Amino acid sequence: MKIFVLVKEVPDTYGDRKLNLETGLADRAAGDVVLDEITERALEVALSHADKNEGVEVVALSMAPETSTASIRRALAIGAASAVHIADPALAGADLGLTAEVLAAAIRRGGPDLVITGNLSTDGSGGVLPAMLAEHLGYAQVTALSSVEIAADAVSGSRAADAGAQQVSAALPAVISITEALPDARFPNFKGIMAAKKKPLEVLSLADLDVSADPAAAPRTIMTAVAEKPPRAAGVKITDEGDAGTKLVEYLVQNRLV
Repeated sequence: MKIFVLVKEVPDTYGDRKLNLETGLADRAAGDVVLDEITERALEVALSHADKNEGVEVVALSMAPETSTASIRRALAIGAASAVHIADPALAGADLGLTAEVLAAAIRRGGPDLVITGNLSTDGSGGVLPAMLAEHLGYAQVTALSSVEIAADAVSGSRAADAGAQQVSAALPAVISITEALPDARFPNFKGIMAAKKKPLEVLSLADLDVSADPAAAPRTIMTAVAEKPPRAAGVKITDEGDAGTKLVEYLVQNRLV
C-alpha cells in the first residue's frame, strides 16, 4: 500500500502573522515557519498504520517555495519514507483551485491507494482542499475524521456531528482528512534526523506535472483589495444615572444585537 500525506509549511502559529499589503500574501519573512501541526498529525496516522503493517510506503507531499526544504525534511525525519516537493515560482500566491489541480497532478503521478490531509491549514483555513482533490482524482472522500481505521481495501472512521458521531467508510482509493482529535505526531529522534538526509526527496515543477498557472488559460481567484486590520477601538462606556438600562438597550438596538 502507498499512502500520500499532504504536509504544509506555515508561519509559526505562536508568532505574529501578517499580510504583505502589496501582494496580499502571508509575510513569511516576518517570522519563523514550521510544518503545520495538523499535517504532522496526518503523517502520524499514516506512520502508525505502517508500523503495524508490512509493505506500507508513506510519502510526504508538499507544494511550497524552494526555501521550504528543511520543513519537508522534518516530515522525513518523523518517519516518511520519501517526499515530493512541488516548487515553482509561478505558484506564488496560488489559490485553492490551482493548488488542488497541482497537488492532484502529483498524486495521480504517484498513484497512491490513500491520501491523508489535515482538515484545514492554520494559515489559509480554507477547509475545502480535500474535497477538491477527491473531485480531481475521482477518489472517494471521507473528511473531518476524529478516528481512522485503514484496511487493505477500505478506510473508515468517525466524524463528530451535532447529535453525536457518524461512522463513515469508503473503498480505496480515497482521500481522507483528519481533525485535531487525532494524536500528536511522534518527535523525530537523532536517528530519524540523520536518516532524513539520505531519504529520497523529489523536486517537481509545473512543467513536470503538465499544469499551467497562466491565469489567461484558466481564470482563477482574483484579489481586488487588501488592507491592514484597523486598530481596536475603545468600547462604549455607560455611566449609570438611573437610565443605564435604557441606554444599554438602545445601544444593542442600534447595533442590531437584539
